[in-house]
Amino acid sequence: MIKREKYLNAIRPFIDKPLIKAITGIRRCGKSTLMLQIIDELIENGIDTERIIYINKELFEFDAIRNYSDLHNYVVENTKHPEITTYLFIDEVQEIGEWEKAVNSLLAMKNFDIYITGSNARLLSSELATLLSGRYLEFKMYTLTYPEFKFLTELNQKEHTGFDTFDLFLKYGGFPGIHAFEWNETVIRQYLSSLYSTILLKDVVVRYNIRDAAMLEKIIEFLIDNCGNITTAKNISDYVKSQQRKVSVETVQSYISFAMNALLLQQIRRFDLQGKRLLETHEKYYLSDVGFRLATTGFTPESLPGQLENVVLLHLMADGYKVTIGKMNNLEIDFIAQKNQDKIYIQVCTTLNDSKVIDREYGSLEKVNDHFPKFVLSLDQGFETSRNGIRWMNLKDFLS
Repeated sequence: MIKREKYLNAIRPFIDKPLIKAITGIRRCGKSTLMLQIIDELIENGIDTERIIYINKELFEFDAIRNYSDLHNYVVENTKHPEITTYLFIDEVQEIGEWEKAVNSLLAMKNFDIYITGSNARLLSSELATLLSGRYLEFKMYTLTYPEFKFLTELNQKEHTGFDTFDLFLKYGGFPGIHAFEWNETVIRQYLSSLYSTILLKDVVVRYNIRDAAMLEKIIEFLIDNCGNITTAKNISDYVKSQQRKVSVETVQSYISFAMNALLLQQIRRFDLQGKRLLETHEKYYLSDVGFRLATTGFTPESLPGQLENVVLLHLMADGYKVTIGKMNNLEIDFIAQKNQDKIYIQVCTTLNDSKVIDREYGSLEKVNDHFPKFVLSLDQGFETSRNGIRWMNLKDFLS
């Protein structure tokens, strides 16, 4: 088990503060483990276990907690010391109907320090945010970054003849659960396929009552195949039509929205650097974990550029950056990453193997006239370090 210090450090300052701590992220990214690590730290700091209530909606013993009333009654009945703070942890809270009513009431009682996790982007929707206004903080959690993957691989002393750790990370992704297995591609692919199917079924098909699950899967696999390319619902509708099926643009848009709510996909919008505004169309889509490509369409040499972009994107998001795609006339910048007052511009490519590629990757960044850092990332070794103030870095070094 790896301590996710990045997230623990973000949460620690808010322990014992009258705010709901909401940890969100795709299923199996490590939210439950993080919650247990917080509980362990509380116990290490002298908190009696009788003052800790832990509810995991994925365990059968909590199956009877179906709605907000069940939740409220269970917590009140199991509070042993109402005169002092009880630490309440609810894992996969979205499985409880109208859970926010109970959580809001318990918070108002002022003797609960509350932590929740959820695997749905709409967990803190606008309506819910209004109800809990000023009473919660969201901590977005992601699957393992490359440094975490590398650390866990070395900790487990895995043998992986013929591949370096980064190659394995590109293929298998960052779900912590894969480290329970030997590096056998068939076994890991089966695990990832099972996880992908579970998310698709429980968090999309069942939740949104989708009748044509095969069409949903076809649409998502199209997005996976086109990872890193500008994609529209019209493109997808036309593609499905070419496969002798029919699906409306509106249905495609709905299915994509449902997959994003399940945190299966990340939508990255474009930003017009000249007009200084977000554009409303022609977004790009990436996976919430690159291992899902192996589980669905398969990992191939042709998919490498998209995989590299996907890895860089998730690394930036895990570091707390808000990411957009840059547009300037007909030129594009892969990522503009902003955190507070910091901003970086990034181009990602496999290799800078000829002058045309070099001009393309550096040319877009050279059009940006500001003082923020600009990087070209590739898998090359020992490339020229800069051009007109734009710095080249080996992609693995950037992620490390």
